[in-house]
Amino acid sequence: MINSDLLALFTTLKMAALTTIILLLIGTPLAWYLAKMQNRFKVIIEAIVALPLVLPPTVLGFYLLIAFSPQHLPGQLWQQATGQQLAFSFTAIVIGSVLYSMPFVVQPLQKSFEQLGEPLLEASAMLGANAMDRFFNIVLPITKASFITAASLGFAHTVGEFGVILMIGGNIPGETRVLSIALFDHVEAFDYAKAHILAISLLAGSMVLLASIYLFNSPRKKIINRVSK
Repeated sequence: MINSDLLALFTTLKMAALTTIILLLIGTPLAWYLAKMQNRFKVIIEAIVALPLVLPPTVLGFYLLIAFSPQHLPGQLWQQATGQQLAFSFTAIVIGSVLYSMPFVVQPLQKSFEQLGEPLLEASAMLGANAMDRFFNIVLPITKASFITAASLGFAHTVGEFGVILMIGGNIPGETRVLSIALFDHVEAFDYAKAHILAISLLAGSMVLLASIYLFNSPRKKIINRVSK
C-alpha cells in the first residue's frame, strides 16, 4: 500500500476503535433496558435500533448530512461550540458510524441479558449487592463472550462502512478517507493492482475476526444456559 492508503488505514482503525468504545458505553445500558423492558414500546425501540440493518446507508447519510450542515440546529450548535463545520469532519463519520453500527452491538448484548437467570440476580440482591455490584461481579463475567462478540462485530462493521462515510465525510485524506473509500478510488482509477491489495486485506481481516469470534464462543456457548438453570 502506498502512503495515502496507510493514512486511510490509520483513519479507519481510529474511527472503528472510537466508534466501538462509544457503542459499548451507550449500547450496554440500552441493551439492558430493552432486555428488561416489558411494555408495548419495546418493539418500537427495537425497530429503531435495528433500522440500519435494512436501511440503505445513503439514506441515513443523507439525513445526517442535512442535520450536520450549518443551516440546521445540530450543525449550527457544533460550529458555534468548536468554530468548525461538523459535516465532512472526522467527528461526523464517527457519529454516523455509531448510528449505523448500533444494532451489531446492542442486539448480541440484549440477547445475552435476556438469557440471564433472574433468580441469580435476585439472590445476589438479597445478599446486599447493589445494582453496580451485580453488574460487574455477576452479569459481566457471565456475558463476557457476548461483549467480545458485540465489540468485534461493531468494529468490523465500522471498518467496512462506505455509504454513510462518503455521504457525511466525503473523501478528505487524513480526515475522512477510510479504506473502503480508498478501495473505491483505486477501482475508479482502474488501478486494480492496488484495489486488489486493499480488498484482499479487508477480506482476510474480516475472515480472521469472524473465525476468532466463533472459536472464542464455541466452548462457552452453554455457560449462560447452565448458569440460568
